Amino acid sequence: MTENEVFVTENMNTAFTYEQEVFHEGAGKDFDETEEDTQDSRDFTELYEESLKSIQEGKVVNGQIVQIDNEYVLVDIGYKSEGMIQVSEFIDSSGNLTAEVGDEVDVLLVRKEDKDGRVILSKEKAASVKLWDHIEEVYKDQGTIRGKIISKVKGGLSVDIGLPAFLPGSQADLPPLKDLDPLVGTEHDFRVIKYEKQQGNIVISRRAVLEVARMALREKTLESLEEGAVVDGTVTNITDYGLFVDVGGIDGLVHVTNMSWGKVGHPSEMYQIGENITVKILNFDKEKQRVSLGVKQVTRDPWSMAEEKYPVGSKIKGSIAGLKKYGAFVEVEEGIQGLVHISEMSWTRKIRHPSDILSMGDMVEALVLNLDVAKNRISLSIKQLEPNPWDVIAESYPVGTIIEGKIKNITDFGIFVGIDKGIDGLVHTSDFSWTRQLNHPSELYKKGEEVRAVVLEIDKENEHFSLGIKHLEPDPWDEIPQKYKPGTRVSGTVTNVTDFGLFVELEKGIEGLIHVSQLANDKQDNQLEKFQVKDEVEAEVVNVSQKDKRIGLSIRKLEESTGRDVYKGYQGDEKKALSSLGDLLKDKIIGL
Repeated sequence: MTENEVFVTENMNTAFTYEQEVFHEGAGKDFDETEEDTQDSRDFTELYEESLKSIQEGKVVNGQIVQIDNEYVLVDIGYKSEGMIQVSEFIDSSGNLTAEVGDEVDVLLVRKEDKDGRVILSKEKAASVKLWDHIEEVYKDQGTIRGKIISKVKGGLSVDIGLPAFLPGSQADLPPLKDLDPLVGTEHDFRVIKYEKQQGNIVISRRAVLEVARMALREKTLESLEEGAVVDGTVTNITDYGLFVDVGGIDGLVHVTNMSWGKVGHPSEMYQIGENITVKILNFDKEKQRVSLGVKQVTRDPWSMAEEKYPVGSKIKGSIAGLKKYGAFVEVEEGIQGLVHISEMSWTRKIRHPSDILSMGDMVEALVLNLDVAKNRISLSIKQLEPNPWDVIAESYPVGTIIEGKIKNITDFGIFVGIDKGIDGLVHTSDFSWTRQLNHPSELYKKGEEVRAVVLEIDKENEHFSLGIKHLEPDPWDEIPQKYKPGTRVSGTVTNVTDFGLFVELEKGIEGLIHVSQLANDKQDNQLEKFQVKDEVEAEVVNVSQKDKRIGLSIRKLEESTGRDVYKGYQGDEKKALSSLGDLLKDKIIGL
């Protein structure tokens, strides 16, 4: 109760008591009022009326509950009549009545007298007035007020501190929070940073309270912090280069290189803001208040035992932790990864990328090929856990062996035929036919087709298995030099007309070339115009190269040879004619 309220109550009681005493003393007597008595009575009446005037509407006074009925609670506030409060203001959230006769209660005088002469009071409005007074006091003294976060609103949170208050998102915590939802329903202490009573606006800050506590903790931490100490902290921020960790009012940096003994992609893959972690103080600059922290230093470097645990030639098991174009990384244990180069994945399969046969998280077994502890490297092999099929393939398929297999793949330069144990043999386009020329292997073969071939060569070191299909039959060129000797007259079909001459098929798969210079002895400028594909021509063999598989033909030579033959025949006929005439004359002379 304020001094003014005490004063009003005391004066009201004094005036009321005095009137009672005067009334009782004068009762049943002949009252002969003197001028002095009249003046005293007038003074006390004025004092009483003045005391009643001091109880003003909108002010908070203390009263006592004198009666409770179904609708109202009557409260004696020292006025000429009791005040009335709606009974609903005394009902709690469970529906129970919280008032009893004799209880003292602070109330606000809403109206001295309504049209029915009743005094209207409010307990809730009195509480609101007192709460605004408290808020003003907290604001001036930079104190704190307790409140519960009710809901998320635009730009921040709604908080119940007895009155609705607004908590901006930037004032909710020390680091900016992306998600405010976890704070809903929690209770905290707040600082009042702005209020407008008339508009009913209150702005509060939780961050201001936390900063005060943080500064106090910071000073204490700076006194006790020392290098080498292992402490607990909370992640306050995550960047590309590391973590910021609160270790007691001061933020230290865990660089990405000090997060794990193994490789770290991005710090956010390992930790989250608000997560509690244990760190080691690596360096502390008290003047600049900078702290370097390490997470991996809390545990022992796994590489210190790697030489004993993973000697060369030993087998390891691990999970695929990374796939690169050049190989796969296998996590042997936390902090230790080995590399399986792409060339060490399979003896026989041609792998373009490790993802062709491996996936992230796959468990694999591998053989340790090399260990370099200084560089934190382990070279592994998957294929060397099995025998190399190339070691025995030459024994199983010696040169000259005829094999049968399905075509696995067709390329521009040949076909791959499945042999055994994942090994494919290559039939190069030059080994398809002794005589036929192809634009592409698909003109003759299809994937999945069964073919027969002869083993030509096995290169174990380079892992090449060469096959030939044409070698199933004798090479017709072995007989060509004897069959088409120079000077032999041949006939054939024109298969192609080029700028430099004609290609003529002499027999299936055997072609000869008539160079443009070996066409007929015709003075026509372009003799090639006289020929078309499928024309039948006759020519003379002028040269044969078994090595280059070429036959040179000539129409001009044939014509010259034919001319010579005709001339020789003519000379023979002429001689024969002269001889016959001479013999005839001789016979006649003898006859004479």
